[in-house]
Amino acid sequence: MPKLPVISTSEAIKELEYLGFSVVRQRGSHIILRKGSSGCVVPNHRELKTGTLSEVLKPGVSPDDFIEALRT
Repeated sequence: MPKLPVISTSEAIKELEYLGFSVVRQRGSHIILRKGSSGCVVPNHRELKTGTLSEVLKPGVSPDDFIEALRT
């Protein structure tokens, strides 16, 4: 598994939308995205550290697919 980069929340949301997720709602500093029955909760921070990004991706996206989306 390749190492996940440190990216901003806006970059993460843009790539998750590219992978088919859509923003459903926001509550406070957490943005909820959904794709079918799986969902992701992304904290609205300036930078998402690798551990945080890993936990965001766990429910519905493999890290390899996410990194491939970043490259395109």
